[in-house]
Amino acid sequence: MTTGDLTRTANTSTTEAPCSEISTDRTRRTRRGTLGRRTAALLALLTVASATGTTGAVAAPAGAVGPAVPTRYAHQQLTWQTCAEEATLECATMTAPRDWHHPGRGPDITVAVSRHRATDPARRIGTLITAAGGPGGQGLLRPADHVRNAPALGASYDIIGFDQRGVGHSTRAVCQTPEEFRSFFSGDFRDDTPADRARVIANSTALAAGCEQRSGGLLPFLTTEQTARDIDLLRALLGERRISYYGPSYATMIGAYYATLFPHRIERMVLDSNIGFDGTWERFQLGQPMSFQRRFDEDFLPWLAARDATYHYGTTPAEVKARWEARRAALHEHPIVDGQLTLGPNQLDNGTIQGIYRENNGFTLLATALTALDDWPAADPAARTTARRVFGDYLSPEFLAEFFAVTCGDTPWTRDLSLWADRGAENTARWPLVGARSLAFAAVCASWPTPTAPRVRVTGAGLPPTLMLNSVHDPATYYEAALSAHRALRGSRLVTVTGNGDHGQYPGPNTCVREAVESYLLAGTAPAGDLTCPSPGTS
Repeated sequence: MTTGDLTRTANTSTTEAPCSEISTDRTRRTRRGTLGRRTAALLALLTVASATGTTGAVAAPAGAVGPAVPTRYAHQQLTWQTCAEEATLECATMTAPRDWHHPGRGPDITVAVSRHRATDPARRIGTLITAAGGPGGQGLLRPADHVRNAPALGASYDIIGFDQRGVGHSTRAVCQTPEEFRSFFSGDFRDDTPADRARVIANSTALAAGCEQRSGGLLPFLTTEQTARDIDLLRALLGERRISYYGPSYATMIGAYYATLFPHRIERMVLDSNIGFDGTWERFQLGQPMSFQRRFDEDFLPWLAARDATYHYGTTPAEVKARWEARRAALHEHPIVDGQLTLGPNQLDNGTIQGIYRENNGFTLLATALTALDDWPAADPAARTTARRVFGDYLSPEFLAEFFAVTCGDTPWTRDLSLWADRGAENTARWPLVGARSLAFAAVCASWPTPTAPRVRVTGAGLPPTLMLNSVHDPATYYEAALSAHRALRGSRLVTVTGNGDHGQYPGPNTCVREAVESYLLAGTAPAGDLTCPSPGTS
């Protein structure tokens, strides 16, 4: 995909006939007609649930019809061509209003979209839209991963990806330069003198101010609810009356919001590793210090202790933790400086947070990186390279621009910084790995423009059975929040993965999970009730 392809409005005719509504017997009907008839069909397909204001909950009942989308969006044709970064995919650019509630105000935005056509047209079921997590992840190239790792889906579905508004090749938010951003993670978040608190708050305020000043008024419209409406425009431009959906992590919230606003557009939906989408971001994030610490203490430390012969880091979890803490204290006094990389205590925390998302590869990379820190100049060059990757690549100003736009803008936040300073101190004492940064992250949201997004209350009304997946020790989307979301999404089926803490369960090595997901997506067969899937090697 070229720069011009990403920035121009797609306004030429597509060469593909719109796809028909998904049907249970997997038949595919091809519609042909004039451009005028196709446009009329799109206008009939494309509706937006009415907003009820900026403070009340929004919920579209099944079959609800809202105001028609302006024709300048409904008339556009997606011009597909080979993606510049992934030859197995086709890419196009979609134009959407900056604000779906006032589409005539402000400049339009562009959303980069991708497609992998079903490899077995005779077995084609329909369209599966996928989204990325984060908030801040990029989803444009995700369909290629799905096809490689879940070929049965690639055979039977057109798999669609996109960079949501605010990230990647879509219209983006801008906050800080990499040089400015380094100050946000400088120092040690565990330090708790008045001067330390003031420094953290100043850095967070500067980040929020940079986002507001440099994003051209875009921030209030980088919300989950606005993204859900982008998906419905995409659905209509693809010619589908209904779509299936797969979303991991933050994309579970995107899917839940979309299904609430447009329940009559959902055929099948899989939500993998679930955000607490039934509540506020503040409430959800207050639970993460506990869950990351649990994953570190109960999963990673025993794993590393069992491999002392390889990594020489201690033979018991207590020994491993003591050595990790000693290394952190040494980095507090003497950070490692290697070119553009400054590796201090916050960077050690960040790399550890990143490394414990998944056991396969993640634990190994983190353990290898840790071995390089004891004597950096004399460390194995491959271990140093791994350490630069693990401790130097966590988050970015581009990722956090979208992350904070969504988490600070979707739902209200407590703005009392003295309260957050006290919470931060408590979290640091109980769950230091993530708890130490509580004040820094909360202070960004306390300085953010007041949220104006309509609240979306997820109920599950009008939906077919929805499949939810979650491991019991997921550090980021913790199981307790998944249970709450499961209760809110009536009619959903929760697949609980025991003996595991990985973030993201499908596609993966667990045959129980794979069979549940593929029986549902490929045959429409949902579990009769909630299901437990032990991890491979556990009973």
